[in-house]
This record gives sequence, structure tokens and C-alpha cells, in this order.
Amino acid sequence: MIDPSKLPPRPSRTSSPTPRYPRRRLLLPISAAAAAATLLYLLFAPASATSSRFGIIIDAGSSGTRIHVFGFADGGGEIPTLDLDRTAVMRVSPGLSSYAEEPDRAGESLLGLVEFAKGKVGENRRDTEIRLMATAGLRMLDGGVRDRILESCRKVLKSSGFRFQDDWATVIPGSDEGIYAWVAANYALGTLGDDPLKTTGIIELGGASAQLTFASDELIPPESSHELKFSKTTYKLYSNSFLHFGQNVAQQSLNELLRMKGAKLSGESSKEGVFVDPCTPKGYSHSVETLEVTTGGALKSKVEHHQPAGHAGGNFSECRSAALMLLQKEKGNCLYQQCRLGSSFVPELRGHFLATENFFFTSKFFGLSQTSALSDLMLAGEKFCGEDWLILKDKYHNSGDEDISRYCFSSAYIVALLHDSLGVPLNDRRIDFANQVGDVQIEWPLGALITQRMTKASTHSNCVTAMLRNNLVLLFFVASAVLVLGAWLASRWRRPQLKTIYDLEKGRYIIMRVG
Repeated sequence: MIDPSKLPPRPSRTSSPTPRYPRRRLLLPISAAAAAATLLYLLFAPASATSSRFGIIIDAGSSGTRIHVFGFADGGGEIPTLDLDRTAVMRVSPGLSSYAEEPDRAGESLLGLVEFAKGKVGENRRDTEIRLMATAGLRMLDGGVRDRILESCRKVLKSSGFRFQDDWATVIPGSDEGIYAWVAANYALGTLGDDPLKTTGIIELGGASAQLTFASDELIPPESSHELKFSKTTYKLYSNSFLHFGQNVAQQSLNELLRMKGAKLSGESSKEGVFVDPCTPKGYSHSVETLEVTTGGALKSKVEHHQPAGHAGGNFSECRSAALMLLQKEKGNCLYQQCRLGSSFVPELRGHFLATENFFFTSKFFGLSQTSALSDLMLAGEKFCGEDWLILKDKYHNSGDEDISRYCFSSAYIVALLHDSLGVPLNDRRIDFANQVGDVQIEWPLGALITQRMTKASTHSNCVTAMLRNNLVLLFFVASAVLVLGAWLASRWRRPQLKTIYDLEKGRYIIMRVG
């Protein structure tokens, strides 16, 4: 038996040699890890929402053309952040549709707008996309004339120095216009990408058309049903554009109806060349705008002056009835169980809504608040329509005669549209009359730009998915390399477990690695 007292001193564990790994041996795995991480980032990282710091949308409307220069703040995230300090707009009139007789000159109207955008964008011009989107004004033109107008505009945009492709100048459907406005409204309200039940609907009253867009769970005809995806939420939207139901065109249509039929809407007799119009104040010399179709298919206005003899003044109730007659005149062509507006299907309006453009301008003219009910507008309209023209001119002396004269019709038309046609209760306050939320203007070009940028991010993600599906070997290699590398580093960098034993044959202690 060995006497422990005669054994040599046991070596200190701290004095045992510790394996040392030269830096060169670590260089290769570290480089491989960096390469793998870079590859994975390139494959999976989403497209930066701020790769382009500006975006330009030209809104070619019926009454004028606006160029919107949008700036976006730096930073990631799927939904871009608007930079109000670098956002600007400029408008010129008349609109592109006024060039129906000289379509090849239409592009000249964009020159001043393009120069304005250059001054705002500066050196970022080559990286900034510019798009032209035309609405109701060009939609009403003959196809050949419309194409020549767009081609004239493309020539100017190609030479602007901005990024541009021919298919970026086009006429958009009215439903798209409504969808973009819905996006802009919910972006400003912070509900984009949220629960569909928490979103806000949008209803616009333009000059030539009206748009209605909101999330609905009803069964919607395919032509009015649209799906839109933001973040992880998919929205089922009802969106429809009602051409000729814009405020200006509707009033022109009413004037034409009165002129052609000599309508006796006030119960008084009509004489040759004189008609009774319940939508204008007493004493106003009526300038009737009738519509004529030109050889190019454009709608050209023709002005006729009438003084309604013996006219006792505007009558809100009769004006409202005449407006409702216009809104429902196509109801006989309804192909659905119920048509709330002409021959068009409209689901029940649920939730909160923003009413923009001429809805807002009319409410503002009468000094109503953003949350006023339709009953408030009706009372203001009744008082206005029945007032003497000279009194109205004195009260609203900062406005032009033609502008003042429109508000009897517009107030009655809005009540006929929202209450009599779409079923909004007169005392309901779920409709806000507003063109702005906070500092953000609710305009469809903003929604168009946001949608395009989101589509790009989605396209990038889909391309990555397709690439991974078609390159399984690459994916397997990257995954295997990362796993092997991680295991190797773990094994090399783990502190070794040591055990000291006494070798009887050699007569000395031996330090051995355990495991």
C-alpha cells in the first residue's frame, strides 16, 4: 500500500498549462460568421422605407393640376413617416381636360410645376420618382384625345431630370382615388395597419365626381370590392366613384334640367327664356352653365344669363328635392336588391367618416364646426337660401358673387346626398367635415405615395421568398454553416474540465481532460 505522505507534492491547478488558441485560428471562423450574417441580412432585411427621401405625385384634376412634393423622415418601419417641413404643393389652372382641342400642348402646363418641384427636391432629383395621375376630368374625354394629352405630359416629365417611366402617367379609376384618400385619412389618424373596425371611412365631394370608401363586412359586388394589406392586416374595402355626382357637375346638370324643361319647381309659372331656380337667392342674376360636348369629347360649358322674373327667392326644401331627383334619376337601372345612390350598390355606412373637399368647404362657409350634424347644415342652408341677394353680398363681401350663389345648392345637395340617399341620420355626429387631421392634409396623392412605397416593400419581400424557394441549396448551406460554426466556437471557447491523477508506473502526477 502506498503511503500518501511519500508522494511528491500535488501540482497546483492554477499552475497547470491552459490551452492557448492563436489568433490566426480564430480569424477564419470569425470571417465565416461575418459572411453568413451579411448574407442572411441581405436575404431577409426588408427594403428601407427611406431609400428615397422624396416622392412626387401630380394630381391632374378636372378644375386644375396640383403637384405634391412629399418628404419623408429618415428611419425604418413599414409605413413611412411624413416630413412636413419638406412637403409642399403648387396648383395651376385650368386642368388638363381643358386642352381637349389642343392636346399636344397639354404638357406645357406642367413646366412651372416641374420647376417648383426641382426647387424643393434639389440634388435628390435623380433618386426621386415623379408620377402623374389624372382623375375625373380626363376620364370624361374621348380615348384618343386623352392619350395625346398624356403623351404630351410624358415628354415633359421624361426631360425633367426626375425618375420617370411612361406608365407612371396615367388616368386612375375613381375607385383608386377613393382608396388612396382612405389610406391618407387613416395614415393621418394613426389607424393604418390597425383593426378594420377601428378605421375611418372617407367620403369626398369633388367638382366632377364623388368618392366613397370604407371597410365593410357586407357582401360587396366584385366591381366595388377591394382588398388592401398594410402590415399584417388585410382590409376588405367598399370603394366606388360616382362620376357626374360632383358638386359642380351636379349643379350644371340641374341648371340644364331647369332650362330644358322649364321646370315649375317653385309652383310659379315659367315664361319663355326664364326659369325658376329654387337653388339661388332672390335678386341674383342667374348665369346658367350648360354643358356641350366638343369634337374631342370634352365637356365645354356655355353660359346663359337669366333673371327669374317674380322669383320669390331660394327655397331650400325645393332645392333639396331637385337635388335628390338628380341623385336618383338612374335608380330604374338598379341591378341589386337596393341602390342607395342612383343605380349603384352602397353598403350601410357604419363607423366614423371624414367628409372632405366640398363637404368641408360648405361647412366652413356657414361657420359650422367639424363635428356639426346634418341638421345644423340644414338650418344654415334654409336661412341662406331664403335670404335676399343684396343682404348676402354684404354679409359675405369677401367672396365672389358666383361663389356665394353656389352655397344654397351645395347645402341642399349635401343633405340630399348624405341623408336622403345614403341614410345618415340628421342628428348623427359620426361624420367629421374636415380636410385636415392635425398638420396632415387629407388628399389622395398622399395615400397614393404611401401605397406605392408599401407595395415596393411587399414586392421586395415576395422576391426574397421566391429566391429562397428556388435556392434551397443556398438556404441549406447558410443554415448548416451557421450551425456548424456555432458548435465549433462553443466547443473551442468552453473552459476545459481537468482532473489530476497519480501515475504509479511513471511515478508522477498527470493532468487529464475530462470528457
